[in-house]
Amino acid sequence: MIVVGVDAHSQTHTAAALDALTARFLAEQTVPAREPGFEQLLAWARGLDAERVWAIEDCRNLSAGLERFLLGRGEQVLRVPPKTMAGQRKSAREFGKSDRIDAIAVARVALREERLQPARLPGPQQKIKLLAEHREHLLCEATRHQRRLRWLLHEIDPDLQPNGRGLKVASVLDRLARQLARREQTLQIRICRELVRDIRALMRRSEALEAELAPMVKAHAARLLAIPGVAVLTAAKLIAEIGPVDRFQNDAQLASYGGVAPLDASSGRQRRHRLNRTGNRQLNCALHRIAVTQARIYAPAREYLARRSSEGKTTKEAMRALKRFIARRIFRILMAPQSPTLRPLPGEAPLHCLT
Repeated sequence: MIVVGVDAHSQTHTAAALDALTARFLAEQTVPAREPGFEQLLAWARGLDAERVWAIEDCRNLSAGLERFLLGRGEQVLRVPPKTMAGQRKSAREFGKSDRIDAIAVARVALREERLQPARLPGPQQKIKLLAEHREHLLCEATRHQRRLRWLLHEIDPDLQPNGRGLKVASVLDRLARQLARREQTLQIRICRELVRDIRALMRRSEALEAELAPMVKAHAARLLAIPGVAVLTAAKLIAEIGPVDRFQNDAQLASYGGVAPLDASSGRQRRHRLNRTGNRQLNCALHRIAVTQARIYAPAREYLARRSSEGKTTKEAMRALKRFIARRIFRILMAPQSPTLRPLPGEAPLHCLT
């Protein structure tokens, strides 16, 4: 059996084959990053050994095309997180950096790590992820325009500037457009009017995307919307970042993936844990928003935090415990989205904010 490590780039893909038992380098191949090149790469790998596993550095769009091609032909593909590559390069006896060296490092990480995620063809979570990310990009563009507009308005007349987040409100934008239309049409005024039109269009498009996301989220996991602090956008972020939930064996793996499981920091006789600052930060951010919202508006969550604080935990540790509880509930909801009720887990704290 062989492991084929792939270093993906926009124009070429470099593969290196290693023996799965000895990690001995066998051969390498560089092909164009197009479908004819994928065909050539697969034929090359089939000529080396009948049994093989592909390990591809997970580089988002760069590696997605090769993943889909291999999965469509029944190949076994593992995703290697880029963060695992730095340690492998430092420990390698061959110094320097090249596509060949990186491909060999990818294959050796696959041999060393036991819990690499297998690649899968895109499911309904992918559509939700694309729409949610596109909406976020539109809002970032609108925010950039708003900053530029505020500086121009301050230069023209500070009284024209709306208060707070007024530039996100359609009625405020309409009023500002009428005020600008009544002024002398200098170059600055023309630019401001263009910015107002662009902001209005971006905000309308983001609202349309949110409306498009709502039925998709309800069809995939409607029970997420019953969680206090979870609306359509937060639910979409959870679905997008978690992906197929069955890739996690239990809720502990999901919590670790989201960076809300404590890390063991014990030494000698000292037994302690510390906050986890690794994991998927987008998922962690969504869990944090839910926890902060529940701590503000939901009584059971406030009682849970108070009980944790009375046990000697700091505010951050208590909040981390609440996020860990939320991750557990989300895992169970996604694993059984049609189940009418969720029974408490053995030894689970009596927090009912997510039932």
